[in-house]
Amino acid sequence: MSPQFLHTMVRVSDLDATLRFFCDGLGLTEIGRYDNEGGRFTLVFLASPADIARMGGVPNGVSPTQMDIPMVELTHNWDEAGYAGGRNFGHLAYRVDDIYAATQRFADLGVPISRPPRDGRMTFIRSPDGVSVELLQNGEALPPQEPWASAPNVGVW
Repeated sequence: MSPQFLHTMVRVSDLDATLRFFCDGLGLTEIGRYDNEGGRFTLVFLASPADIARMGGVPNGVSPTQMDIPMVELTHNWDEAGYAGGRNFGHLAYRVDDIYAATQRFADLGVPISRPPRDGRMTFIRSPDGVSVELLQNGEALPPQEPWASAPNVGVW
């Protein structure tokens, strides 16, 4: 058996805040959206610009679930007031070119840095619904750098 990763689904209670986190913070791009009036939910599919470019862009009329790229599927149930226990999900992991710049981007958005990149290699942040997101430095770890080298953990990760 050789399974192919399609997407990770995350249930979210505030779609706008979550899109800000994943799109404005992490840099993902919305590649598809499906509103279901009868079921009272919205699905939003996100992918990285590099993955979208690798497949030659987003083809018209093709369902996101048929695309050959990794994605995050946000499921917004319209009547849900909030979810607890995002930590039991585990985490999403993304490789970044500059761990310090990526971490600062989230700090600038007001996102608490749960586990700062003290080692120049890894940081953890959490989405508005408590989903842990791990950022890993592409290639070798960067040299330790302040303010991150001495920054404490905040909350859980």
